[in-house]
Amino acid sequence: MPAAIPRVLIAPQSFKGSLDAVAVAGAIARGLRRVWPNAVCDELPLADGGEGTVRALVRATKGKLRRTLVHDPLGREIEAEWGILGDGTTAVVEMAAASGLPLLLPSERDPRITSTRGTGELILAAAVSGAHRIVIGIGGSATNDGGAGMARALGYRFLDAAGDELPEGGAALARLHRIDGQTDTRLIRPAIEVACDVRNPLLGPEGASAVYGPQKGATPEMVAELDRALERYAGVVERFVGRNVRDVPGAGAAGGLGAGLIAFLDAHLRSGAELVLEATGFDERLAHADLVITGEGRLDQQSAYGKLTQAVTKRAAAKGRPVIAIVGGTGEGHEALFEQGLTAIEPTSDGPMSLGDAMAHADALIQAAAERVARIVQVGRQLG
Repeated sequence: MPAAIPRVLIAPQSFKGSLDAVAVAGAIARGLRRVWPNAVCDELPLADGGEGTVRALVRATKGKLRRTLVHDPLGREIEAEWGILGDGTTAVVEMAAASGLPLLLPSERDPRITSTRGTGELILAAAVSGAHRIVIGIGGSATNDGGAGMARALGYRFLDAAGDELPEGGAALARLHRIDGQTDTRLIRPAIEVACDVRNPLLGPEGASAVYGPQKGATPEMVAELDRALERYAGVVERFVGRNVRDVPGAGAAGGLGAGLIAFLDAHLRSGAELVLEATGFDERLAHADLVITGEGRLDQQSAYGKLTQAVTKRAAAKGRPVIAIVGGTGEGHEALFEQGLTAIEPTSDGPMSLGDAMAHADALIQAAAERVARIVQVGRQLG
């Protein structure tokens, strides 16, 4: 880095359970300024398609937040946030705001009955706004209904052999016989892009039910029941739309919502990390930085393969910018990021502490870690 005033691109994601990405970026900037009072800190909070994606993209592009009444995974009416990006024509929606696991108490988690209807209502609200493009983050779901609830909100009916409408939820799809209806005409114009970093198919041992069902409250018996129901659903849906959806990489994302978005909205599934970096203008902002500081709650093997931290690291390294990650902790496999260009890792904890204490004091710990980073970099600047 040159000896002049440091220019730092601060591009972290959330520390899940404690601080969102906006708060993390702010804490890092405050820590850096303890050492570099005049540092140029470009705060670019990022997200991976789950909770916090809307706020991160709206802030980065100077857009506007909106709120819409929708139904939560159990059908209760709630207000959910979505946004219009700074270009005025792109809307961003995150399913976590309407159909996410954090909306339920642990005792309420049951993917046999939870629905993505609220996500469909958010998508429709975005279309009604006049958006030409809708970006959908699908991380953090509480559902396993293949996107049937979402499709209901857009104008479809799911019927059993007697012609009666099925109840909401994944388990009822085992009785699906016929689909009726068509997509709301207001959704014909916008292009639909989905931030999706998983490649799971809809069915089987690597599918939606087996891989993600347990974290949503599914027992082994429920997993088998839900997989059979989605197999029935896939057959009826594929006959209805005239194309295979079950084997598309990412079809199993968000309890099969990936498959539903492909089938009913002709959505394009993209790498969530690449979509977010593109939408936030990461490359343009990187061009004005001497140093990149990223971060997340836990850096491990997943971080090194297709996730946001990896994408930030590779883009920065390709331009010759050093990259430092401030993290709550590390897990097996995080070392792979060093081979991809990561310069250093700075943990937030400076001594033994419980996870609860670390999460409760995340803001102060992140500030202190950023201050340590600045002091270490300062040594390098002086030696250089």
